[in-house]
Amino acid sequence: MATMTRQRPAALTLTPSAEARIAELMAQAPEGTIGVKLSTPRRGCSGLAYSVEHVASANPLDEKIETPGGDFYVDAGSVLYLIGSTMDWVDDDFTAGFVFNNPNAKGSCGCGESFTV
Repeated sequence: MATMTRQRPAALTLTPSAEARIAELMAQAPEGTIGVKLSTPRRGCSGLAYSVEHVASANPLDEKIETPGGDFYVDAGSVLYLIGSTMDWVDDDFTAGFVFNNPNAKGSCGCGESFTV
């Protein structure tokens, strides 16, 4: 009996501009960096915040997304808060940063620093 395996979709979708920013971050990364990681630590007035940082080692439980500019990891403990989200990079006259369209977020603080699910 043959078993069929189905490719699991990524926890979140990265826009082309987010992928380009990841490539820039990897080009400037410290020695020993293997990728960029997204997590949602408890912080801010709404409870959770988005945190993006370089990583030097992989956690086998983290979600790994391969991008043209380098590997992108999603913290295993954060995946449930991010399923179905889109991560974009916005750089305009007023701000520069990653922007998240998260269907799981039920609310956010006034400054947009944190969110709740």
